[in-house]
Amino acid sequence: MRYKWIIPIAVVAILALVLLPGFFFTIDETEQAVVLRFGEIRNSITEPGLYFKTPFVDTVRKFDKRLQIYDVDAERIYSRDKKTILMDTYALWKIVDPQKFIETMKSEQIALTRIDDVVYSNVRNAFGKLDFEDIISGQRTDVLDEITKLSARDMADFGLEIVSVRVKRADLPDENRNAVFNRMKSERIQEASLIRAEGDREARKLTAEADKQAQILIAEAQKEADIIIGTGDASALTVYAEAYNQDPEFYEFMKRLEVYEGTLIDGKYILGPSMEFIDKLLRGE
Repeated sequence: MRYKWIIPIAVVAILALVLLPGFFFTIDETEQAVVLRFGEIRNSITEPGLYFKTPFVDTVRKFDKRLQIYDVDAERIYSRDKKTILMDTYALWKIVDPQKFIETMKSEQIALTRIDDVVYSNVRNAFGKLDFEDIISGQRTDVLDEITKLSARDMADFGLEIVSVRVKRADLPDENRNAVFNRMKSERIQEASLIRAEGDREARKLTAEADKQAQILIAEAQKEADIIIGTGDASALTVYAEAYNQDPEFYEFMKRLEVYEGTLIDGKYILGPSMEFIDKLLRGE
């Protein structure tokens, strides 16, 4: 008789083990959830832990609370200067209000479609106000920050937060890429020619100024040299005069040697014992 309760107890224990997990569910730190009862929201959970639910009645829908990335398909946009650009963007987003999200979006797939529409619309409008060169340059960072703010505002009512919108690639369509590149090349060549012409003009100006300064310096140096030479010649005449007055015979002898050196250097003269022509040269005859 004592064993007659074993089977019922075992059955109850087995049923409890089978049914007990249906009364509880867990949420980890990367998740958030909404508890639905017959399609109506009963509770919204954003903190990790162990929670109770009514089995067979309540349904738990879990969502990732971590940052997610949505790669927006490359789309054609038109710049202010009428250039067609293939803009390839992506958006970083996350669910911040699971209850509002399930009420408005129903599913993540619908949310991604909405994100695509909002981001593309803001990208098209913002970059449409810029010229092509501004879009492909570093100036677009401020524009992307503005697009992020606009997209976040548009998605706030859906329980989503757009954290960042960035561009992976901005390129020209194949059909007009070469034409635009050739035009840009021509503009750069023209700009380079203008810069070279300005450089040549400046170089000529500097050269002319340098030549002018050089002529002035040379003239001043020549003037100073003439003064020095004149002073030297005057000093030499003074020295010669003093030497002559001190010893006229020696002075006459030195002058005779100078005449010899100046007139006989080519070797065409035959000297005689009288050497009268030397005396005549000395006397200036």
